Amino acid sequence: MLDPLEPARFRAGFARSSERGRRFHGAVWSLALCLLTGASHGTESRALTQVDAEAWLDGFLPSALARSDIAGAVVVVVKDGQVLTQRGYGYADIAARTRVDPATTLFRVGSTSKLFTWTAVMQLVEKGKIDLDVDVNRYLDFTIPPYRGQPITMRNIMTHTAGFEEVVKGGITFAGHVDPLGDVVKRMLPTRVYAPGTTPAYSNYATAVAGYIVERVSGVPFDTYIEREIFLPLGMTHSSFRQPLPESLAPFMAKGYPKASVDPKPFELISVPPAGSLSMSGADAAKFMIAQLNLGAGLMSPASARVMQTPAYGAIPALNRMALGFYEQRINGLTSIAHGGDLINFHGYLWLFPEKNVGLLVEMNSAGEGDGAFLLRRMLFEQFSDRYFPGEELDAPVELHTAQEHARMLVGSYINSRASLTNFLDVENFLGQVKIGLDAEGRPLVPELLGGPPRKWIETAPFLWRDALGHARLGAIVEKGRVVRWSIDEVSPFMVFDRAPWTRDSAWLMPAFVMGLAVILMVALAWPVGAIARRYYAVPALRGSDVPAPRRLLRIFAWLVITVIGGWVLVFLSLGELVKIPDWMLWVLEIGGMLAFVGLTGATLWNAKSSLQENRGWVAKSLSVILFAAALVTLMVAVNFHLLSVGARY
Repeated sequence: MLDPLEPARFRAGFARSSERGRRFHGAVWSLALCLLTGASHGTESRALTQVDAEAWLDGFLPSALARSDIAGAVVVVVKDGQVLTQRGYGYADIAARTRVDPATTLFRVGSTSKLFTWTAVMQLVEKGKIDLDVDVNRYLDFTIPPYRGQPITMRNIMTHTAGFEEVVKGGITFAGHVDPLGDVVKRMLPTRVYAPGTTPAYSNYATAVAGYIVERVSGVPFDTYIEREIFLPLGMTHSSFRQPLPESLAPFMAKGYPKASVDPKPFELISVPPAGSLSMSGADAAKFMIAQLNLGAGLMSPASARVMQTPAYGAIPALNRMALGFYEQRINGLTSIAHGGDLINFHGYLWLFPEKNVGLLVEMNSAGEGDGAFLLRRMLFEQFSDRYFPGEELDAPVELHTAQEHARMLVGSYINSRASLTNFLDVENFLGQVKIGLDAEGRPLVPELLGGPPRKWIETAPFLWRDALGHARLGAIVEKGRVVRWSIDEVSPFMVFDRAPWTRDSAWLMPAFVMGLAVILMVALAWPVGAIARRYYAVPALRGSDVPAPRRLLRIFAWLVITVIGGWVLVFLSLGELVKIPDWMLWVLEIGGMLAFVGLTGATLWNAKSSLQENRGWVAKSLSVILFAAALVTLMVAVNFHLLSVGARY
């Protein structure tokens, strides 16, 4: 139920997965707490009343926050057009001992902001100012190039099927200022890597384009439009997309903490506000949820609300689908429509149950220990549903006789559809491929993508698996007798995993690359180590003319390769810490990489040819071939994962 996952693992909202230490013990703490305090897995439902909801939440949240090292949270439940309860837990400011007030404390809601952008779009669709199915270039003052002749539409954007690769540069910072939206969308324009309407790939950039279109067709700045057409009609007095916050709201802003036990971080600045800059109180969220549950009352017509809330696209038919902005989250035979939101230090989720006229929201101002925030909100949703809307899904799944055969077909390496595929960040798709294996019983062994203990997957329908102990489902697409794509319910509306082609499969490339790099490192170190040894044993130093030219080049290019790879490591570490990388450094590494990887391959080929032609021993000849193979595999990785691309956009 993450709002979006990232290369290597996932990008949730704008935060990189490297910002979340995925520690198993954190998951165990949260799971144990949920089992102790949550609803039972029985089929007996309880009436959703204020008294019962408050008693259950008060028993669940305080301990959950403490165990997960989360500073504070707000939880809101609405029912039948009214606020059933809104509860504040923990602290908005730990040092000042300011408690969370559900009426006034503001939380950054991350990508849940998108629901307001999509609402604005639907208002303008209703007025005839936006058409969901025409080329969006009609509304822009710059051009988004077609993908193989195919433009994108607003419907593509709202279902995350516009086909953009992930864009990272300039997404989120802790200091500076936010440029005008028009400047940002023109500067950040990423490459389109999928045909429109074919592959869900969550895109903050595409949402920013939608917000810019709202701005252009309405004639007022995006944040002004939201204030006039959504906040004002609903009486949302403690909400704002503006950065920094208006002076009247700034005192109510909760501080953001990586964990409650560490110091808070500054206010996060989002370069694409329509995708994630909203600050909002729990009470204001309740007003928006009630309006949406009441088919857009006060915002749009019931017909427009139905279009917005009805599932419109599913990449894997059996799993959850995208509506126009909302994504489906089915549980216990019941459909909820939802959206999550994650910045670096703020995490939350909003769920609506239209059939029950009920809404649930949780917002937290800490990431917490390990996967604390993600596990907590998942357990809140599942146990809320089990308590008040139980169904047959809680019965033990029955396994198909094809389970082991189909599990073997699922085994392999996969790449997240939400990824950078044309620049150096493509390396994350090498380092972070998702690998599916088999457990001791021959069932799929799938890495836990969203935190928590591993799941036991039971095949209940052809190429559809269910978590034996929970609600999650995993589905796969088969083409020509081979699984080519899969996803899980929690992220399937906006993200899938495609099988890595053999040229990009890290199952064999990674060990080959590591061994090749070790060989290159030994060649590089042999130069200074040899010099030190000769000095120590008083052996005359070799003159340059005494060393064959291929070997001299080998030494030079081996050190250049090691230097370039070290530079890339520093770049990725800096990106993980949100340190701005100067463009000149990227250019140096890219140009240096071309010289290093290509030069080393050429030098090792020359050396191997010379060794094989000369009267040298079999050891020397074998080593020269190994050196060439090592250089070739490092070049293959550099080429296939775009370390040799040119440019400073990413």
